[in-house]
Amino acid sequence: MVELGRYCLLACLVLSGYGLLASVWGGVRRNRAFVRSGENATVAHFFLALVASACLVGLLMTDQFQVEYVFGYSSINQPAIYKFSAFWGGQSGSLLFWALILAFFSAVVIFQNRHKNRDLMPYTTAVLLGTSFFFTLLLNFASNPFELLPRVPVDGNGLNPLLQNWYMTIHPPMLYLGYICLTVPFAFALGALISGRLDTTWIPVTRRWGLISWCFLTFGIALGGMWAYEELGWGGYWAWDPVENAAFMPWLTGTAFLHSVIIQEKRGMLKIWNFALIGLTYTLCVFGTFLTRSGIVQSVHAFANAGWFGTLFLGYVAVLGSVFAALLIWRVPLLRSTNRLDSVVSREASFLLNNYVFMALLSIVFFGTLYPVLSEFFTGVRVQIGPPFFRRYAGPLALFLLFLTGVGPLVAWRRATWINLRKSFLWPALVAVGAAALVWLVGVRRFYPIAFAGLCAFVASTVVEEYQRGIRARMRRGEGPARAFWELVRRNQRRYGGYVVHIAVVLMFVGFAGAVFNLEETRVLAPGESWSLGGYTVEYRGPRPVRHPHYAGAVARVAIVQGERPLGVLIPEKRMYFQQEQPTTIPAVASSLLEDFYVILVGLEADQSAALKVYINPLVNWIWIGGVVFIIGNTLLLWPVGERSRGGRP
Repeated sequence: MVELGRYCLLACLVLSGYGLLASVWGGVRRNRAFVRSGENATVAHFFLALVASACLVGLLMTDQFQVEYVFGYSSINQPAIYKFSAFWGGQSGSLLFWALILAFFSAVVIFQNRHKNRDLMPYTTAVLLGTSFFFTLLLNFASNPFELLPRVPVDGNGLNPLLQNWYMTIHPPMLYLGYICLTVPFAFALGALISGRLDTTWIPVTRRWGLISWCFLTFGIALGGMWAYEELGWGGYWAWDPVENAAFMPWLTGTAFLHSVIIQEKRGMLKIWNFALIGLTYTLCVFGTFLTRSGIVQSVHAFANAGWFGTLFLGYVAVLGSVFAALLIWRVPLLRSTNRLDSVVSREASFLLNNYVFMALLSIVFFGTLYPVLSEFFTGVRVQIGPPFFRRYAGPLALFLLFLTGVGPLVAWRRATWINLRKSFLWPALVAVGAAALVWLVGVRRFYPIAFAGLCAFVASTVVEEYQRGIRARMRRGEGPARAFWELVRRNQRRYGGYVVHIAVVLMFVGFAGAVFNLEETRVLAPGESWSLGGYTVEYRGPRPVRHPHYAGAVARVAIVQGERPLGVLIPEKRMYFQQEQPTTIPAVASSLLEDFYVILVGLEADQSAALKVYINPLVNWIWIGGVVFIIGNTLLLWPVGERSRGGRP
């Protein structure tokens, strides 16, 4: 399997290079034979990448420790699910996983466009294969997963214990899928710039692939938050970690694109801006991958320092961004729109302002993420920027963005009249004021919770009002309420699916707002001692040892009572993994819709007393509920029912 994997990677490199040249030559010379040859090379490249990936998975599952990658990320006693997830758990394996998914998406694009977009396809194929060529070049000469050790070890080092978690078998692939999906809209945009086909031909394909990528990115970020919350043992789900930010930055620009592209479709405006957003989004994806692999940032998520490998990756990012920017500047005269913004009080203006806020948030996150690197480069001292910086500057923008989320559906296209604005805003504004007043009356005196409560109510009421207005209009045609709702969503999926996503955003912001009221306290208790905190009574009942072939440790038995109601016994755990000589903390959580009681075993003393850290996190589960609602909304956006209903064919 080792030799087969190596030869497949080498063949992938040759095929991607040949397909790139054939596609460019076919596009320039308008030679269909070369164009088809490049597309055939793309499909063959996918099958070879699939065989190479199957070889690596087979080596991992059968404990072939003579392979350096298997030795580094697997072991005999490692559960099978984590042997499989080791495929993307290390540097070279994750690069192969990236190359495999990119090859698959490229083959899908070839299949989807075999009879359409033929003017764009030679250059789109060339961009896809050029990206594949870079990754297979790395796999062959910089980070080959099939390298052999000089001798065969008895056992491997095993996967990092922090990655031996169910969420981490899904979280990295979801993020990779989000990153790699964006290669497709980037390739179409770059193909349009090269070919000069600058009409809206590339928009429908780009928007759908952008939505798929956005869905995967959001799901991946949410899973990462759940992993951090349950595995890292610090009571939180987001720490503004550099690698977390690396995933968040393309999400911001991707969300901005999905809003601004609506203006291009409706009014033919923002063509240059949309091209720029696509280029920036994909460049940020690759830049985030560079941050993860270069070792220049310190993160629990990042790979070790990769030396010149990181420099090579940064060079690729620079070339990629520069080429796209140069082509865009070259085509600017052909992209200028004859339409202009009719009024600052219009849906176009609200979407444009929405984009500006996303760009402001991107600037804050980008600066805060790279500030330690920049400070070390210029002063020789690495100055870290913590969560307070991000909260201070991103918090007000997040509030304003939430406000714009509610404003967009209420404002008319082109120009809104005062009468329409008053009619549209009256009910949501009253609901917002009522929600803010209610939070004030229950004793909350902090600005952010009150503002978030009012704005969340404002956005939710705009969505309810839009659904209510649409359902009533259909009911006046004689449809019943259920059928009116179904037909409304079926025939207007983009609009009403988007509103479901807005509700998901509201639910997530409710969860974020709860962090203002988090409680945290640490105490050392002897067996039998109790402790009261935030309406809970904690009784420590003593420790119990834990033995496993992989690790040893102990658990603490902690009985929890809320008021007079027993919640049960929580069992936080502390482990020491033998192979990696690495301690881990496994928190225990009692969850409800209102709050989580989160307890960590910090340490055990010789007299069996335990140091326990407790967090009480209000409303945190609404973040995960919002994630589920987001998936529902995105499914509505992508489901093809509405497209068939309009023309009989998809």
